[in-house]
Amino acid sequence: MQKQPLLILCVCFILGILLQDYLSVRIKQIIILLVFSFLSLVLYLIQNFYAHRFRHVSLFLLFFSLGIFAHFLNSKKPQLPELKSKENIVFKISRKLNSNEKNRRYEVKAWKGNQSFLSVLSIPKTENDLDFLHYYKAEAYINKLQKPYSDFQFDYGKYLARKDIYFQIYLPNSFQPGARNDLSFSEKIKQKRLETLSKIDRAGFSKKAREFTKGIILADRTEMDDGTVQDFSKSGLMHVLAISGSHMAIIFWLILIVLKPVFPPKFRNYKTVISLVLIWSFAIFIDYGSSVVRSCIMISAYYICVLLQRKPDLLHAMAVAAFAILIADTNQFFDVGFQLSFAAVFGIFWLNQPILKYLPKPKNEFQNAMVNVVSVSFSAQIATLPLVIYYFHQYSMVSIVANLIVIPFSEILIIFSLLMTVLIGFSIEFSWLNFLYDWVVTKTLDVIHLFADVDFAFYKMIPMTLLEVAVALLTVWFLRFAVIKLNPRNVLKVTYFVVTFVALRFLLNFKASQINETLEHQYFKEKIISVKRNNKVQFFMRENSNLGKVEKYVTEPYLTSRRANDFEIKTLPPEVHKVVVEGKVYHFK
Repeated sequence: MQKQPLLILCVCFILGILLQDYLSVRIKQIIILLVFSFLSLVLYLIQNFYAHRFRHVSLFLLFFSLGIFAHFLNSKKPQLPELKSKENIVFKISRKLNSNEKNRRYEVKAWKGNQSFLSVLSIPKTENDLDFLHYYKAEAYINKLQKPYSDFQFDYGKYLARKDIYFQIYLPNSFQPGARNDLSFSEKIKQKRLETLSKIDRAGFSKKAREFTKGIILADRTEMDDGTVQDFSKSGLMHVLAISGSHMAIIFWLILIVLKPVFPPKFRNYKTVISLVLIWSFAIFIDYGSSVVRSCIMISAYYICVLLQRKPDLLHAMAVAAFAILIADTNQFFDVGFQLSFAAVFGIFWLNQPILKYLPKPKNEFQNAMVNVVSVSFSAQIATLPLVIYYFHQYSMVSIVANLIVIPFSEILIIFSLLMTVLIGFSIEFSWLNFLYDWVVTKTLDVIHLFADVDFAFYKMIPMTLLEVAVALLTVWFLRFAVIKLNPRNVLKVTYFVVTFVALRFLLNFKASQINETLEHQYFKEKIISVKRNNKVQFFMRENSNLGKVEKYVTEPYLTSRRANDFEIKTLPPEVHKVVVEGKVYHFK
């Protein structure tokens, strides 16, 4: 407690959030727990009341109770209007989302009469882009988000409910825009970002380079080519494309370097303050995602310690960032980006220095930078690996090599992309610079595509449960001690958890192999029948089915959840309208 009080209290706060999310404690019980916690804190202040080893229990209990209370407030379901399947509504956009093949998608705030509600909106790509400068009126098709029909599917409704979104809207026809005169400061900034994105779309380089620039600097991947996104995902380089801590750190250091000749050494504190203000301004401009806010808070906490002439502490800065984000919205904890960001930072803290001991001693600044890239990359990947497999069920062994090659170069690419974005934002273009930038981005994407094409190193449909994640993370925890001091005792601890993990997977695989079931799956208008007998699965579907989509949203998730690799897809010709499985008839319309 003396070394990391804030981190421990943050963990207690998160445990309270988790308890409330899974048990939904009632308000009366929460109030009783809070009162008891505050009374315990008062007794804690009377230090002689407690034995020394119990003196911190009251603080742990208080922050645990506050986590429960905060998540109770954030989880209250808003009052929703009664909506028909077809309604006349007025709406304004809140955020642009990733597009699909046919539609652009937005988060919107809509009104039916005087009642407002949040929704996801889809409009055909043939329609004009929406912006923050207008209200829109339209006749829309509305449906309430439903729970998935089976346990293996991603619960999209629950994901959106954490944002207070419970509806989906589709506009098949045109809509009537009306100019707004009530834009908030935040909406003006968002509109400016949309205008900058529009300028990049008109810039003089290739489409892939334009989409890459929007993604790596302005955190906009809404129109990015699926193939490019897949390349980043399969090569384990998705974090390069997403705005993360490394991006913000590079931009912060770049600002410091630019300001260095402006301020003499005795005014170096002004340089730091201005740099902090500028990265926060940049975070607001790109719509402050959780990873961006986390990075800015951590950088701010770190350099505030420097300004106050206190010893900087990475874990303290991480705890401050987590508290700031979770107090504002406890649902952020369940965001995959939030968890991966903090796991990566903790992994760097926990394993970076021990790994450095085994790497060659650098003889100059360049070698030192390269050695640190290797150690930081390994540390972050080891710490995040259990969560990556749990959420995405895939991993590429080539990602280790890809990160070591691409990460050092990505720093230059981020700076280059930032320069191009600034120039485009101010409508300044140089044809030779556009050509050079286009060439650099294209070659980078080609290299990433080569890594993604190494299929023998790419594994997908990897099953992982929360219990397996917990054992894997404990293995990572004890790995540090074995790396620091390679003795039989420390190696035995790591070996114990590795063996436990293997035994657990064997047990879960065996349990899954005993499941025999026949299920009906529905993907839009397409019907799929799955028949599982031990480890063998057969899928029956129409031969004109969209196999790519069905594979992504039905067959692969099902096989992963049932831990089955032996499967067969049987396509039925149009004249066949039914299949018979063990005496039961399943009809295909």
